Parts: sequence; C-alpha cells; structure tokens
Amino acid sequence: MSDFEEDFDAEHAFDDLDEDSVEAKVWQFLLLINPGDEETALLQFTDYREAVADVDADDIEPIAVIGRAIDWRSGFIIDAQDMRSLIQAVDELSSRWNLSIDWNGDPVDDEFFDDMDCAELFSIAYDRLAEHGYTLWAWETDGDTYAGFMTLTRDAEPLRELATALGINLMLGNQVT
Repeated sequence: MSDFEEDFDAEHAFDDLDEDSVEAKVWQFLLLINPGDEETALLQFTDYREAVADVDADDIEPIAVIGRAIDWRSGFIIDAQDMRSLIQAVDELSSRWNLSIDWNGDPVDDEFFDDMDCAELFSIAYDRLAEHGYTLWAWETDGDTYAGFMTLTRDAEPLRELATALGINLMLGNQVT
C-alpha cells in the first residue's frame, strides 16, 4: 500500500460510522447534494467533522454546520434581498453539471430586477433545472437569508428522509416565499 493510500484510509475511514448516527446521515446528505462528486462530498464531510469535533453533540445543529461546509461549493446562503447573489449562486451550482439557467431575461440588466424577487428567481431556477433532471431545494434559515442546494430529482425521497432525520426543514425551490 502506498503512503497516499495509507493516509487516505486512515483519514477517511468511515467503517466506524454507525449508520444511524448523525455523522452517517450527514455523509449521505453530502453525497446527495454532490451527485457524482464524492471528492467534494468528502472534503465537505471533513470540514463538518472538524467543525463539530469539540462541540457537545446536543449543541450541534447539523444544517448550520453543513451550510458553512457547502457554502459557494455545493450550496449557498445569501441575503434575502440579494437577487444578484442568488442568480450567481444558482448559476455556479448549475455549471457543475454543464447547465445554464434561462432566467427569462438578462440578469446583467438592472431593469431585469424591477419586477422580480428572490422567490420568483427560485421558482424560475427550479423549473429550468427540473427540465434536466435536477431539483433546486431551499432550507429554512433563522434570519433574513435564503439557503439552498441542488440534487438529482430521482434522489428527492432519500433526501427528504435524511433532512427529516437531521432536523432540516426543506422545501422545493418553487415553494420559496
């Protein structure tokens, strides 16, 4: 076994994860929001583990830690009034799978935003991504922010189950208000 393989096995041994543990559920969640990209899920899981290493299990809100681990890589948390950042974040996520969103106008043009809000942008993105077999999700945040990520549409049911087990209040992108 090479040094790399030994380091990888020692650093990322998941054999010790109880499949009912919060960590195991977080790992599965990260795999679902990084379809086909286990490397990114692994990096985010490592970030998650490091963030919770010295925290009492009762004090951990999994989505808060997950949100920080995935922000601007596999998900986003943006100010509720920042429509430009929402478009940028969704475009960035979509580009991971060579998709682009038709926003029903030109988001570079300031007038595009005159009759628009973040909820409508979520809905447009949700519809466009659904055409390609992807789902845009949002989760309830504690502030004046929007947060979301994408999955393959076929993974909706396992994602909902994991979200429920992790205490994450999910909604489809077209349900954002």
